[in-house]
Amino acid sequence: MSTQPALPTGVTVIERGWLSANNILLQGADSATLVDSGYVTHQAQTLALVGHALNGRTLDLLVNTHLHSDHCGGNQALQAHYPALQTWIPPGLASAVQGWQEDVLSYKPTGQNCPPFHFNGLLQPGSTHRWADMDWQVHAAPGHDPHSVILFAPEHRLLMSADALWQNGFGVVFPELVGVDAFDEVAQTLDLIERLNPATIIPGHGAVFTEVAPALALARSKLEGFAKTPEKHARYGAKVLLKFKLLEWGQISRTDFDAWSTQVPYLGDLHERFGMGHDRKTWLDMMLAELERSGAMQVQEGILIDV
Repeated sequence: MSTQPALPTGVTVIERGWLSANNILLQGADSATLVDSGYVTHQAQTLALVGHALNGRTLDLLVNTHLHSDHCGGNQALQAHYPALQTWIPPGLASAVQGWQEDVLSYKPTGQNCPPFHFNGLLQPGSTHRWADMDWQVHAAPGHDPHSVILFAPEHRLLMSADALWQNGFGVVFPELVGVDAFDEVAQTLDLIERLNPATIIPGHGAVFTEVAPALALARSKLEGFAKTPEKHARYGAKVLLKFKLLEWGQISRTDFDAWSTQVPYLGDLHERFGMGHDRKTWLDMMLAELERSGAMQVQEGILIDV
């Protein structure tokens, strides 16, 4: 059984499941900062886990690496619970948050939920911040999300990679799902991570890891496959959207699932571009069958069950 790599004093990783991104708590002498807040349906659990880790002190700052629903869905609840809480987001979608434009923020296009929240400051790439009594550099990391950032503490060679790099790959390249070229940006972000030369990585999902070179090699291999065969990435993206919703619901009738799926613009666009001539229901059947074969879901008497 592997043990989690040692982290510097003041750094606590709350590893979550795949519906909620990991929460990283950075506690220094003067302040406590949380990076990413999970998905909305887990907000009560997020409050409890963060409160336990804080052990009586207050939360001063909330930082989001990017604004996908699994990374900022707990923002509203945290802001309500800690009234003096400051919230910083990457600059790219600031105006969309101010006007709460759910189409621009990806929540409507993906069929996901995120309660409205406010922000007080911007996490500008190129800036450095003092959290947990160490310096953290902010680096732009487009690809998975055009506006994502990653956070690096050079003193400890510690990287928060968000969804730019996991131990087994990286997050869906969302711009590609709507026909915007972004595989090159994924490659450039992987090159950036290699140049930073972290010793330890805290990913957006999954356990902390130190095997950085193998993770980069695997990510580049997967990226090469997606770039050569965009249909493969499209199927992957469609299945991630479907699995995410199953994770949220636990189980749902196929009838209700079909009704939800017809309202999801990303799925409609993927079917239109990569449906291979199949009608939408047949194409959806194919995606769900792949999830079932992989053991990610079961079907019992017309009910889809998350596994």
